[in-house]
Amino acid sequence: MANRTAPFSAFEWMIAWRYIRARRAEGGVSVMTWISLVGITLAVFALIATLSVRAGFREEFIDTILGANAHVTVYQDSVIEGTDITRRVIEDYEGLSERLLRIDGVTRAAPVVRGQVMASFDGGNAGVEVFGIRAGDLGSLPRIADPETGIGDIARFDEGIALGSGLARELGAVIGDKVRILSPNGAQTPMGQSPRVSAYEVTYIFTAGRYDIDRTRAYLPLSEAQLFFNRDGVAGEIEVMVEDPDNVQEIVPEIMAAAGPTAFLWTWRDSAGSFLRALTVEDNVMFVILSILVLIASMNIISGLIMLVKNKGRDIGILRTMGLTEGSVLRVFFICGAGIGTIGTLLGVILGCAFAIWIDPIFATVNYLSGGDVWDPSIRGIYALPAKLELGDVLSAVALSLTLSWVITLFPARRAARMNPVEALRYE
Repeated sequence: MANRTAPFSAFEWMIAWRYIRARRAEGGVSVMTWISLVGITLAVFALIATLSVRAGFREEFIDTILGANAHVTVYQDSVIEGTDITRRVIEDYEGLSERLLRIDGVTRAAPVVRGQVMASFDGGNAGVEVFGIRAGDLGSLPRIADPETGIGDIARFDEGIALGSGLARELGAVIGDKVRILSPNGAQTPMGQSPRVSAYEVTYIFTAGRYDIDRTRAYLPLSEAQLFFNRDGVAGEIEVMVEDPDNVQEIVPEIMAAAGPTAFLWTWRDSAGSFLRALTVEDNVMFVILSILVLIASMNIISGLIMLVKNKGRDIGILRTMGLTEGSVLRVFFICGAGIGTIGTLLGVILGCAFAIWIDPIFATVNYLSGGDVWDPSIRGIYALPAKLELGDVLSAVALSLTLSWVITLFPARRAARMNPVEALRYE
């Protein structure tokens, strides 16, 4: 019995390499090889770049939500004594905060008074959402009490007001300036309710990382906000932070039990759930679209291999008459196509990872060349295009590209293997 050669022997790789390096007289094959290689490279690059931007945007979006807002907001309806009138306030907010903090998994429970006001300084005006909060609770907000992005002294918060960086820029206010805020719901007088106006020194300017927060939010000391909004001795809500925001629904029943039957809750998933669902749908659609691009790029390999098989028909016939098996011929042409797909995939991974790693200078260059109008934070909510490389995304892109390019290669390779050597050499 004749000795059978091992699959993917050295001579099969040698023949495949010679075929890929087509002579100049067979330039059509060489051109198609380059087109296939470039197509796979660009398709994989686009897939990894898109997946990294998608992951970065989702992380930045969620981080800015969780870093400046409550994971769970607790409200209560209280009945005014002697009447049937209810109002949405929390009277025993200190006791409720302590009960919430005793729940396993709760890291913060901060009573808050919230209101809409008009802020003015030096002729500038802006609508502002004011949060009345205790100094210690403000310092526990990671996106607000960030020494790297904050300006001023957060320790002096009780002496004035803290403004978002976008709001401060809109008003033209800096640390030490006195900003006036006006609320239409002021003190009751014989002539009706009069507006209330107060002036506060700007002691701290924060940057939360979301345009809508930095542009519209300000913080006042809780006692001052209670006085300004006619909420003496009560709070409007309690902001709760938990250890595991992703599984916030698991802790909601315990919070609800501690808050009492008149309470109701609003989680961060309730407020941002529509955005997260939209991101998920967009992620899936983009992956499918870019997968089609990878498929189209892989189809170029078929064109190149079909031309290669046609041009090498005489060689195939000679090799078969010399004893080369159908399996060896199939493997030779499989190596040709799969090699192009593998090299293109590796180059695409390198380019995609480089794009995600150096996205800031790349984006800055594009933004500069376009005149600075590429990214509008007032529309997109965040200040820059984020990117985050995740191993799962890279592996999924590699697996998709290699699977498509290798599977597609089998069809022309099988055609070459089944070529009749007699027919191939009939007219030679």
